[in-house]
Amino acid sequence: MSSDDTLPAGERRRPRLDKAARHERILAEMQASATLRVGDLAAELEVSTETIRRDLFELQERGLINRTYGGAVRPFGSEPSVTERHRLMVAEREAIAAAAVKFIKPKEVIAIGAGATTTHVARRVAAECRDITVIAHSFSVATVVAANPTIDVIMCPGRYNGREGMMVGPETVEFLQNYNVNRAILGISGITTDGLADAEAPAAWVYKAMMKRAAETIIVSDHKKFDVPSLAIWARIPDIQRLVTDEAPAGTVGRALDRAHVEVTVAKR
Repeated sequence: MSSDDTLPAGERRRPRLDKAARHERILAEMQASATLRVGDLAAELEVSTETIRRDLFELQERGLINRTYGGAVRPFGSEPSVTERHRLMVAEREAIAAAAVKFIKPKEVIAIGAGATTTHVARRVAAECRDITVIAHSFSVATVVAANPTIDVIMCPGRYNGREGMMVGPETVEFLQNYNVNRAILGISGITTDGLADAEAPAAWVYKAMMKRAAETIIVSDHKKFDVPSLAIWARIPDIQRLVTDEAPAGTVGRALDRAHVEVTVAKR
């Protein structure tokens, strides 16, 4: 009789995963979270931290991840589709949206960027706001806010990105130059001390154009985007005025936000 057979069922060891199975689990975790830590993976997969570091090295060699000090992040330019992202961090995004709409006032012009979190914001806008104008380049955002008959919706022209459900390109950026905006509400793929970035470069330039036309820029982001680099940097931290999130940022990003006097609102769930 093995030693495991003498243990209660709930305490028996799980079969140890082989390398291929570990790699599959790591990549699955990477789809759900933008950043992974060696210690967390070692505990979850019940192997040593040295084994995890070797796994991450091999996955990086295959171009599937980017290693960082103490863990890994998605490759730059890589992010789950907006449809996949809608299924992640739902409670956190709903809380962020509820907090973000409190800053919108009647008669304002609001530019809303594409993304999963901003679509949650759009739903809250439709439910709680009246007599505003929304400029959108995302069809999901435009469709949601248009359900409220007191909201005027202006849809940007451009080239359609079907994976993200948004309009992008020079026509989109040029179109935005014709409007003055009270607030731009924008999501991010990641934020570091280098700035705010998106995995989709064409979207990044649209967000930059929205920010430049706005009197105030509000970033809506869950905490898993903190200290995560992404492909296209479209703003520096001092360019924004407010961050609405589910957890207060710490470390170098938190200090950079403090130095730039960015107002941080932590949403309550």
